[in-house]
Amino acid sequence: MMVAVAAPLRILGIDPGSQRTGVGIIEADATGKLRCIFRATLKVAGEETFPLRLKRIYDELSDIIDAQAPAEAAIERVFMAKNADSALKLGQARGAAICAAVGRGLPVSEYAPNAIKQTVVGKGHAGKEQVQHMVGILLNLHEPLQADAADALAIAITHAHMRASEARTGIAAAAWGRRR
Repeated sequence: MMVAVAAPLRILGIDPGSQRTGVGIIEADATGKLRCIFRATLKVAGEETFPLRLKRIYDELSDIIDAQAPAEAAIERVFMAKNADSALKLGQARGAAICAAVGRGLPVSEYAPNAIKQTVVGKGHAGKEQVQHMVGILLNLHEPLQADAADALAIAITHAHMRASEARTGIAAAAWGRRR
């Protein structure tokens, strides 16, 4: 008798930003092995107006979703920015990214920055360099990672780990900082 093996799950991670948005896609197989499928940084700061930046995030992310076919998406939850204007712009960039994912039929989960760092590095207040380094190790990547793309991959890794923990324990991952 043949046992069916579940296909790897493709997870899109999004690190939203009003100047640069990190995008990363991983595959997680049934054994927990992770593999990087795609990574990029959408550089939108050069657009003439802020609404055009949001459109570019939406359009480019939609194109990536169409080409790479992830099954689920995860995005970083908003944290307090240095000022209200920055927080509003970040929220709008998140909104454009979430709309692109939801518009393509993907369920979207949100994770707090500290939960992402805790999952990937082992401490919730890790620096960007530590996150980049650990993402490279976890995905067996040998070339340097751009910071925004590394953060997006870290978000996808966090989602994969939370899904696996939820499946093993039956405890909803929302208890660990995820919201749908």
